[in-house]
Amino acid sequence: MLTEARDRAVDVLCDPSLSHVVDLVAWPAGSGGVMVANAFGSALLSASGASVLRGRNPVASQDPLAFTPLAAELADPSPANLDNAYPWAYERLSSLFLASAAPDLVVVHTGKHYWPAQGGHLGEHGSLNVVQSRAPLLLSGAGVVARGLLPAAARVVDVAPTLAWLAGTPLASLGDMDGAALVDLAVAGAAQHVVGLLWDGCNSNSLYAMAASGELPNVARLLGSGCALQGGAIAEFPSVTLVNHTSALTGVGPGRHGIVNNAYFDRRSAVQVLTNNAATWHRWSEWLAPGVQTVFERVSGRCASVNEPVDNGADYSTFGLVRASGSSDGAKSMNSLLPDPLQDPLATQEHVVSNADYAWSSSVDAIGVEQVLGLWPAGSPGEWPRLMWWNTLLTDTGHHEGGPHSPIARDAMRDADRRLGVFVDHLDAIGAFDSTVFLLTSDHGSEGADPTCAGDWDEPLRDAGIEFRDEAYGFIYLGHS
Repeated sequence: MLTEARDRAVDVLCDPSLSHVVDLVAWPAGSGGVMVANAFGSALLSASGASVLRGRNPVASQDPLAFTPLAAELADPSPANLDNAYPWAYERLSSLFLASAAPDLVVVHTGKHYWPAQGGHLGEHGSLNVVQSRAPLLLSGAGVVARGLLPAAARVVDVAPTLAWLAGTPLASLGDMDGAALVDLAVAGAAQHVVGLLWDGCNSNSLYAMAASGELPNVARLLGSGCALQGGAIAEFPSVTLVNHTSALTGVGPGRHGIVNNAYFDRRSAVQVLTNNAATWHRWSEWLAPGVQTVFERVSGRCASVNEPVDNGADYSTFGLVRASGSSDGAKSMNSLLPDPLQDPLATQEHVVSNADYAWSSSVDAIGVEQVLGLWPAGSPGEWPRLMWWNTLLTDTGHHEGGPHSPIARDAMRDADRRLGVFVDHLDAIGAFDSTVFLLTSDHGSEGADPTCAGDWDEPLRDAGIEFRDEAYGFIYLGHS
């Protein structure tokens, strides 16, 4: 029955009339394979390669450096499937379908699809394609040779093993991760302290271009004494927030850590699991698969997790404080403690005044600054973290609101850079900067949607008499409603 329903759903979704919104569909095949299909063809993906079954392979190009640098991205915004790239397509899709909560069928949006009625934005992510999946990746500081932009790419699952290795964890103990430490970019043991920085939702090309133009002077300072990958770090699929925060800090994909989307369906309890929400972030560990360790649990020495839900094993954790409060509202219960964004000299006041989400995210990031400064007290090097991770929220808000490269997205990055500068200057002042290695990344990229490209595949599926549940708009659970 499942196979019959899936075949009917695939036929509907691959109709040419939906090709402007449906980039491709994917579902698990036997022996670990993955099927991908769209209006123009289908293929069976496996660890050994791809077999084209009809027309052409929908994920034929997997170049992680496609549409770099920024000029190349701007020259071809939201490219069609034939011209697009889907790095590590098999590895990312097969990981998703290993999870018990994975859907029966996944629909991948076209990059230009605009769907505000289903929670979409002018700036979008979640796709398998390269621009929505590509996060920046920059290393700088103790043990890193200044080499500038390198024509290479990594994966988000490489972040955790790299951080652990830089913090002194032996490589031999990291072999159970899906990712691998980026040993060619730094020297292990050269740094006494490791700082991981995640600028949520940040477009990689924009970050590098703005650093080069002087608009992000503190990112430029780090890059000037370090290196960055032109192809960035490719997110796991779907390229959404909590999937990739978890992948970045555990080194494994969703098939192993079990958090498969910002919202998904638990077949066992027949309820929706809503993971990426201020009221539920503190519950992250409840959804983590048993036995999966965070980087904090693999590092010897004091670890800190600032504004980051993925915090198991951290000695200091923002969300540990949220849990200790006992409030059922989660992070929302802390709103009264947030600083006034109207009084924040690091925030772009034009957007604070006009945009409630920008104002709230600015407050969250401002209290992040307070926390990181407190974790590095002057004159007390024994209290400084061996590993600190700092999640910045505003960059995602800005990219969603206006799309990548928009004024509000660029201002959000400038605000983040100013906050980074306060922290870096503090490390300089207390004598910690030269003994610290920095890794700056994101959880995914961002691509601009086209407001004229509208459409919905749920209605054609219903018209075909298919019973289904669509979670996070694209995760199709057949036989449920």
